[in-house]
Amino acid sequence: MKKRKIITSVINNFDSDQRVQKVCGSLMKFGFEVEVVATNLRGEPKLNFPYPVHYLNLSAQSGMKMYLDFNRKLFFKLNSIAKKDDILLANDLDALLPNYLISKIKGCELVFDSHEIFSEVPTLYNRPFRKKIWKTLEKSIVPNLKHFYTVSNGYADWFEKAYQNRPEVVMNVPLIQKNADTKLSIDLPEISTEKILIYQGVINFSRGIGKMIEAMQFLENVQLWIVGNGPKKVEFETLTEDLKLENKVKFLGNVSPNQLKCITPKADLGLSLEEDYGISYRYALPNKIFDYTHAGIPILGTYLPEIKATIENYRLGKTIENHEPKHIAERIKMMLEEGKSPYTENLKRAAEVFNWSHEEKKLEGIYSVFNEQK
Repeated sequence: MKKRKIITSVINNFDSDQRVQKVCGSLMKFGFEVEVVATNLRGEPKLNFPYPVHYLNLSAQSGMKMYLDFNRKLFFKLNSIAKKDDILLANDLDALLPNYLISKIKGCELVFDSHEIFSEVPTLYNRPFRKKIWKTLEKSIVPNLKHFYTVSNGYADWFEKAYQNRPEVVMNVPLIQKNADTKLSIDLPEISTEKILIYQGVINFSRGIGKMIEAMQFLENVQLWIVGNGPKKVEFETLTEDLKLENKVKFLGNVSPNQLKCITPKADLGLSLEEDYGISYRYALPNKIFDYTHAGIPILGTYLPEIKATIENYRLGKTIENHEPKHIAERIKMMLEEGKSPYTENLKRAAEVFNWSHEEKKLEGIYSVFNEQK
């Protein structure tokens, strides 16, 4: 019997999107064919995957022009490749409208994976017109979705309250790779006696990155490695130069998920200091929390509820009380003096709980309905 095809679409550069890659791998295990539509956002993707990946060239790399261009090109791409028996998987609200329209035009099933509450992201803070556009789109489609999942219980609670449609929760946690390739192929900053702090993820507004950098003024023999890329990278590089912290703050750029697994364990402390600029961050549970856990490094996290509860319930590290740079520096000093050993066993136990093999079972339950329809 011919396998059903799932066409998943995402605005990100697919090379660095660990969640969508994990989902695609699982869908293949479940017996589906997989096809991906992604973009050249922040770099040309390498496209070395065991399934077809189409990428859309965006005319802009940020702002509403980028989203409009993506939605227009995604609509025409899906219209050209989707067939009635295919299943469309939209990753986040910015990919939902073209998928929704094609699902109606061609009679395809539609699935929505909401990685965040897009209408409440910090980049819409103080931008009421743009927020209204995304909120209107969300209100028009989300209440009627039959197949819908998200990354945290906080998000699921919010969607249920806002739209009386509760999504399933499939957390964004790592695969356990016992025989992973550990060969490091990129050059790292020179280290002498320094302790290493790491931030990994998109370099953007409200992730606490500026506060981390400012905190480095009050720390000695410590380096901060910022791994990733994003729209605020130049701004934070400028802040680093203005504070004369180039020897303490290192920007490593984008690295592949496999290389990240080699880099993260070298750090002494992982940082996740998101700020409360809206509901989407307030209830976020970033994958970096779990990446740090699997890498065996303790975590200094923000006070926001999902992050704080995860760190405290599993005793993975400590949380800050506010975003004052001196306060952050004090917490960093405290944890570096403690070292990794007080947290090692807790991190190992948590890694057994928070791993993709468990979340994959939830995902299989969501997609099993489509196998039953064959």
